[in-house]
Amino acid sequence: MKDKILPHDYDQFSIEELTEKANKIIDSLENEKDLNSSVESYQELLRLNNIIEKKFYKNLKSIGEKTKKKIEDIIKTNEKKA
Repeated sequence: MKDKILPHDYDQFSIEELTEKANKIIDSLENEKDLNSSVESYQELLRLNNIIEKKFYKNLKSIGEKTKKKIEDIIKTNEKKA
């Protein structure tokens, strides 16, 4: 029976680091002659893509919340001055 390959813990990596890992996989896939032996690499690339996408949206949400807070602070400050 094959040993089950455990997924990597990618939560500790930044989006940039994950993108670099994905690019390395893409480079290796582009140079691969036998695509049948590349199934695991494609699956790993899909996992990386999903993780990168989730991290991106999490960062995007955080930026939106910080921006909203700063705008509210500016409005309050302007209201006090008026």
